[in-house]
Amino acid sequence: MATTYAPVANPLAARPSDLATHFMECGALNTNLSLAPGERLVITDDLLNGTVGDVAALSMAAIVARDSQVALAAMLPLSVAASKVSARHRPKYEQLFQLIEETAFDTGVRGSAEAMISAGFREARIRELAAELGGNVGPARTRYRAFLDVIKLLIDKKMSEPAFLDEFLDFTRSVAGKLDFGIYALCVDRLFTSPNIPLMVKVSLVREVMKYPPLVRKELLTNLLSSNTAPLELVQFAQGELSGGMTRDQITEIVLFTTLKRAWAAQKHAPGRPSV
Repeated sequence: MATTYAPVANPLAARPSDLATHFMECGALNTNLSLAPGERLVITDDLLNGTVGDVAALSMAAIVARDSQVALAAMLPLSVAASKVSARHRPKYEQLFQLIEETAFDTGVRGSAEAMISAGFREARIRELAAELGGNVGPARTRYRAFLDVIKLLIDKKMSEPAFLDEFLDFTRSVAGKLDFGIYALCVDRLFTSPNIPLMVKVSLVREVMKYPPLVRKELLTNLLSSNTAPLELVQFAQGELSGGMTRDQITEIVLFTTLKRAWAAQKHAPGRPSV
């Protein structure tokens, strides 16, 4: 059964939103953080290389991020900043990290915040946090780069479609949910929108995504359904697949979240609107 999307009123699109507020909205919606409304999901690099530099946004990311690697990555620049302030300003960071410890969604982040307070934001503890994060982020990048070579083989017609799907499933097991979901989602989004990937391969990928856990499936499907660059035939196919294997509530959630992502994108690109 095909599903259509009618425009609906969206209170979030009625006002500009800074990045910290947007992260809070993502947390309230039980979704992974996106770098800007309607755009790709946050990856660890966005928090480590200064793309997200605002303390309020970093703090919100540490608290509400569903991706544990993203939440932990937000802790690192906050810890470095806390280590550099004078003793007079240190209590403000201690209060911030206590808030993270008490309210963060991820248990690992709560433990890291507690340890950082106990260590007085010493450089040695920050290096430990960086090493802990790097131990997972490094393999994610390495595995992603290796999979890009697999994609090139498919594009160059040096790999069959069934062999590519086997490689994709192995990539999924290695990266999604274990290392950096944002990197995985970024890769899947590019596969869906690339003109160099055969449509039937994209269809097979959608069928695989339909088997994923609800949160992961929601992220990937709503990215596709709200995309302005994915092939219309693929979007229509994904719409038609919604009724298979999902409850009515899950379908409703996907439809509503797709509409919200479209509204976010419209808000971001509307004339006169400040960008996030």
